[in-house]
Amino acid sequence: MAFGVRSTAEDVSKDVDASALTAIVTGGTSGIGAESVRVLALRGARVFLVGRNLEAASKVKEDILHSIPQAKVEVLEGDLSSLASVKKCANDFLALKCSLNILINNAGIMACPYQLSKDGIEMQFATNHVGHFLLTYLLMDKMKETAQESGIEGRIVNVSSTGHKLFAPKGGIAFDTINNEADYGPWKAYGQSKLANILHANELTRQFKEEGVNITANSLHPGVINTNLSRHLVRYKGVFAIASFLGNFIGLKTVPQGAATQCFLALNPKAKGVSGKYFVDCSEVKPSKYATDPDLAKRLWDFSIGLTSQYLI
Repeated sequence: MAFGVRSTAEDVSKDVDASALTAIVTGGTSGIGAESVRVLALRGARVFLVGRNLEAASKVKEDILHSIPQAKVEVLEGDLSSLASVKKCANDFLALKCSLNILINNAGIMACPYQLSKDGIEMQFATNHVGHFLLTYLLMDKMKETAQESGIEGRIVNVSSTGHKLFAPKGGIAFDTINNEADYGPWKAYGQSKLANILHANELTRQFKEEGVNITANSLHPGVINTNLSRHLVRYKGVFAIASFLGNFIGLKTVPQGAATQCFLALNPKAKGVSGKYFVDCSEVKPSKYATDPDLAKRLWDFSIGLTSQYLI
């Protein structure tokens, strides 16, 4: 069966038995993150929902259990904009001594006003990329161990955006001025962070292939969806008007449709063995020229190691 723009997360995971799998989904308290948690649980996976708001996370868990009584859903507290919080989240999970097959790096913010994270990193870059970089790094040994012991391919899924093509600065990543308010543009910062999601998946792929590790890493654009991610758009009336017009013209995706591609990459057998690719509507597409630059991916990796070094032990 071919999947497309109107396919849902349930469609792309139909007939998949995920009862042997354990997954983590960041940003699982609303939108496509919550839908991915629900569908993974529906297919039998044990799912850890990562959210900074425990009350909201518990409500999602409660709603899922109401509709799927047999669901295996657990909550982990984690704020992706705080490296200390990410470190604690990873440690809390590792203390459970359970396996880990799937990591969906879904949490994100978009076009917010300029601010720095608790760690002094521009907030969109901190939340969308650096937090996920650290979480992935800290969970990597567990994923490698699980893949080796189970014989089941591990899958890492980074939620990017077509914004990486539209808004990223010249050169792709403005390493030298990334935290400078004078150089800040909400859309440029967003595009840069989403480009980083793709480069991160690509560099992971290179390393896994070099090590012979049975884990894949891919990135995706989920589509235009009316979720909490767009809450800052009202600040930019022109962009908001354009986005609204395009959404009405081409049709906004529903949340179940928006979660389809990440669930496809996490669960569908057709994605087995596919790594280092960028997907839209469950199909591989070509990203920007910066997104396929291996030297830029390696530079971003080294830059991210420097930003997170005190938390890597």
